[in-house]
Amino acid sequence: MTEWQKMGLTDEEYRMIVERLGREPNYTELGMISVMWSEHCSYKNSKAVLKTLPTRGPQVLQGPGENAGIVHIGDGIGVAFKIESHNHPSAVEPYEGAATGIGGMLRDIFTMGARPIASLNALWVGDLSSEKSRWILDGAVAGIAGYGNAVGVPTVAGCIGFHRSYENNPLVNAMCVGVIRADAIKRGVAAGVGNSVMIIGSSTGRDGIHGATFASADLTDETVESKSAMQVGDPFRESALMEACLELAERGCVVGMQDMGAAGLTCSTSEMASRAGTGIEIDVALVPMREEGMTPYEVMLSESQERMLLVPVPGREQEVEAVLAKWGLHAVRIGTVTDDGMVTVKDHGSVVACLPSALLTEAPVYRRESERPAYLDDVASFDTSIVPSPNAPEGLDAALLKVLASPNVASKRWAYEQFNTGAGVATVADPGADAAVVKVPGSRRGIALTVDCNSRFCWLDPEAGAAHAVAEAARNLACSGARPLAITNCLNFGNPYKPEVFWQFERCARGMAAACEALDTPITGGNVSLSNEDGQTPIRPTPAIGMLGVLDDVSLAVPSGFVAEGDSIILLGTTCDEIGGSEYLAVVHGIEAGRIPRIDLEAERRLIDLLVAAAGARLLRSAHDVSDGGLAVALAECCMAGAIGADLAVTGSQPMPADRMLFSESGARAVVSAKPCDVELLLQLAQDMKVPATLLGSTGGNRLRVCAAGSTDAILIDLGLQEMEQAYEGALPCAMSKWPARG
Repeated sequence: MTEWQKMGLTDEEYRMIVERLGREPNYTELGMISVMWSEHCSYKNSKAVLKTLPTRGPQVLQGPGENAGIVHIGDGIGVAFKIESHNHPSAVEPYEGAATGIGGMLRDIFTMGARPIASLNALWVGDLSSEKSRWILDGAVAGIAGYGNAVGVPTVAGCIGFHRSYENNPLVNAMCVGVIRADAIKRGVAAGVGNSVMIIGSSTGRDGIHGATFASADLTDETVESKSAMQVGDPFRESALMEACLELAERGCVVGMQDMGAAGLTCSTSEMASRAGTGIEIDVALVPMREEGMTPYEVMLSESQERMLLVPVPGREQEVEAVLAKWGLHAVRIGTVTDDGMVTVKDHGSVVACLPSALLTEAPVYRRESERPAYLDDVASFDTSIVPSPNAPEGLDAALLKVLASPNVASKRWAYEQFNTGAGVATVADPGADAAVVKVPGSRRGIALTVDCNSRFCWLDPEAGAAHAVAEAARNLACSGARPLAITNCLNFGNPYKPEVFWQFERCARGMAAACEALDTPITGGNVSLSNEDGQTPIRPTPAIGMLGVLDDVSLAVPSGFVAEGDSIILLGTTCDEIGGSEYLAVVHGIEAGRIPRIDLEAERRLIDLLVAAAGARLLRSAHDVSDGGLAVALAECCMAGAIGADLAVTGSQPMPADRMLFSESGARAVVSAKPCDVELLLQLAQDMKVPATLLGSTGGNRLRVCAAGSTDAILIDLGLQEMEQAYEGALPCAMSKWPARG
């Protein structure tokens, strides 16, 4: 095997490099090119598809191409947010993989000059019957908690999913959100010929060399063995670096700065130069190192954590050094901005690498072969009408308890109680609600945040499944009272060289684009994570959707659980006979097949507009979207969240078996409660906005009692709150008690 093949480059790509460079690259140059041409850094297999996504809107201050996207929420306030993956490292060492994933996302936010105020996470692991999956989940949650809690940025929301396809390829996606004045945005540019280039933060070691290449290959035993030392995070140093960078930005000392994440110094030098149309010359001998004998190759490819590249305002280098010294960190001038468009690397004054920044940042772009997977014919043809309906109420009670105890539906309290959710005392709605709500410091405004994806839907129908993911995220925000503004996404898929996987990727992008266009939620950036497979088994297509919304007045935030006895309960939207791909079908009947619910983006838009308008008029006491587990689960969650029972009568849009009415996962629905005196106004508003609204019953007591509409004798569900809570709250802790200790 050739050196370039070992580094993940093809023979054709090597020939392309030689042709563009006019010579053969040396070993250091080859390493630099290989990491920048990896999928993780270049998006060479995904960029053509990404260009089809909507990225513009009046609310967008910064779209894709920078460290983070930024949207305007009013009053001159910008919100920076982004989601990225740290999947492969978390499969090898879940604690450090998850921890350094959080650290990288924080740096992407404060490198823009924004102060991080919240983080979120999205995790998918294998079945909980697997000891390996339990170990990965335990370690990843502990890593998120250990790093995030120490930095002091609250973890306010997230999601955890389970399926055997993630057994060897867990997904650990981290999202961070920060606030900034709209006129104070900093960008990663190396502008100003002759300006100094400084490395700030921690020393450089041999951590994560070729980490970007590792993240761009299938996760086989061979690639794991070839992975260099894991990156190890230091949250206390991260906290100091964050404060130092924010102080420098506030002082006006910064021309441009960039986090050193994947590909380390190679990525930050080449991208900053490329954005500014300049060049950079550095001397690696000046880089503070914590290990002896490091070669230029190792220094340029190291992914040591808590480091930034900074171009200071001319003449303020000593001020930068003083600020960093105050926080106990390095600030060392290692080079200069040049006008030649080259990234020139010296070692004690001798040139060891000299490459055009454009060569490094402009990898070839491919559109891989695409073919519809054969399995779709089998799963789509399954006739859900043959599924037997359990007898009521005993069979339906048992079915609801089983779905509530399913790890995909059950409470994730075990995980989020390990997180500091209230650091900075700005959190209004904690994990467990439809969306987290965080008060914007110094403002009456609030931002609502969520991250989610139904990977079963995306596996059964990638295009409609991705559209459902966007729509569900928007419903989550609207149920909290927030107007959805924009999304960031982390597109997790298998090997793009397999035509069936690339087809899934293309179709998910198409569905996401359609939903974002319909809901006016442009995509401000994110991450693509491909090759999430072990050489044989790809993960399910998992386009994680991180969405942000705004409340003009944070006091308008709506809780998800019932809040008082005697309130009226209303279903907004229409229930159809659509159990294909549902949690009920999978958990109760052991079937993962069928056509998923039809996606009606116009109905989703009308429901979202209604929820936001009703919240603004203070007509809602609570609101909760109907998704995983259907109406039965939504009602149970509303009862458990508020510790209040309910007495209801339900019906569908057409005659259908009781289990379909209760467990269908039809979209564009929400369960809301209102004071009886406000019901007429709410129903009229729903009629005006063309949203079907059905009065189901009222809150009260300590049981969830559901009857078929028109017959109080036809009891479908009759369960006590305590019985439901035991199923819902006990699933993860029960599994956790069997897990081996970490380490």
